[in-house]
Amino acid sequence: MVEPGTPHHTVHLEDPRALRAYAHPTRMKLVGLLRVEGPFTATRAAELTGESVASCSYHLRMLAKYGLVEEAESGGGRDKPWRATAHYTDWQGVDSEAADALSATMAQRYFESMTQALLTRRQLPTAWREAEQFGDDVVYVTADELAELAGRFRELVAAYDDRLGDPDRRPEGAEPVTVLRVAYRNRREEATS
Repeated sequence: MVEPGTPHHTVHLEDPRALRAYAHPTRMKLVGLLRVEGPFTATRAAELTGESVASCSYHLRMLAKYGLVEEAESGGGRDKPWRATAHYTDWQGVDSEAADALSATMAQRYFESMTQALLTRRQLPTAWREAEQFGDDVVYVTADELAELAGRFRELVAAYDDRLGDPDRRPEGAEPVTVLRVAYRNRREEATS
């Protein structure tokens, strides 16, 4: 049982309205920031995103409507802090146009983030530049083997999950690192002659 006010590991979205609501770039950014830097108020959200306070407040309320964020305990005052309800958002197995649109929006966000990381990597210390990974592999597997591979990869990354919500568990020098899991059946175009 999860204690009230404690983030769940994953929130699963199925409702097409929730999928469409989460697909908004500002909302995705807010949820991501709350997971890493939250809780925070709409005022702080505006500072972090470059959006107006009113815009952030609206988007946070929309995210709360679909269970992605919630009000955090407040120390009093007018501004109320918000927190993410889960460390991850998932829509795996949802077969709808809204789920496909959210996946495409997320892929675009990953692409933009990865491109920015590549363009600014020379600002990193050498150890971080050498540790970063950019590449791909093509493997021949069955659908069942691909599912097994995804599960094994998730197990490797899960070893570090406790550090997300508990800064005391992070070793000195630990920084947030985005690890993407992307695997798709290669759709080669047939040569036409």
